[in-house]
Amino acid sequence: MIVDATVVEQTIRFPTDLGLLNEARELSERIIDELHANSNRPQKKKSRTYREIARKSYLSLVKLKRSSSKKRRTGIRKQLQFLRRNLGYIETMLMEYPYGAPIPLSNWLLRRYWVLPHLYHQQYEMYKTSTRRCDNRIVSISQPHVRPIIRGKQGRTVEFGAKISVSLTGRGLAHVDQLHWNARHEGHDLQGQVEAYKKRYDGCYPEAVIADKAYGSRDNRRFLEQRNIRFAGKPPGRPAKITPENKDEVMRQKVQRQQEYRERIPIEGQFGQAKYGYRLQQYSS
Repeated sequence: MIVDATVVEQTIRFPTDLGLLNEARELSERIIDELHANSNRPQKKKSRTYREIARKSYLSLVKLKRSSSKKRRTGIRKQLQFLRRNLGYIETMLMEYPYGAPIPLSNWLLRRYWVLPHLYHQQYEMYKTSTRRCDNRIVSISQPHVRPIIRGKQGRTVEFGAKISVSLTGRGLAHVDQLHWNARHEGHDLQGQVEAYKKRYDGCYPEAVIADKAYGSRDNRRFLEQRNIRFAGKPPGRPAKITPENKDEVMRQKVQRQQEYRERIPIEGQFGQAKYGYRLQQYSS
């Protein structure tokens, strides 16, 4: 059994704090327009949103080739203020509807409204503490379940999407054993994948598990050893000292590990086939 993990990236715009706040502000302005148009008192003056001033403030910053951190922080503060004011107006307008009454908003706009207060609180906390990290960070208003996954690959430090753990059997069948929207170490999924293999193939465990070093924790090695499953990876600890007596055996094990490591190539091909051939990235949401 060959196991590996990958991130199924979602088709979202690369998230920036200023861009997310601007999108949230524009959505809040549209919600105010919709609620005012369907209000029981349409003759009442609509709340001022300062949308033109907010738009100019946003464009004056994003059009700069290089903006200083001080200017970005000032721009984020302004967008937070505009968004907070709009959310307050929306709450006041919603108080006109009795409990249980339908809200005159389309489903897609209502779903996005549910996200806006959470996004505001996250961005406000990051602004107040001068940090760029928070728990369950929202990176897309239309897909709030998407989370940033740190991968550390060259040119792709962060990916946005679901993390899947996949096992490939000797018959060439790939199985998605686990799917996580939050960041999680793939090594924790190995034991569940082995038990799923046993259930699939009439109570038989695989002869060997081929995986990279991320799966080679002591708990996983102990789990596999108790079930007489060989882990095709580098043994833990320091390398064995080469002597004339064990030289041939050490070289044989090294060649075997290299050969088995090359056998991981098919699962990488399955990832590419699923993502670009069967459009896995589009259907994972």
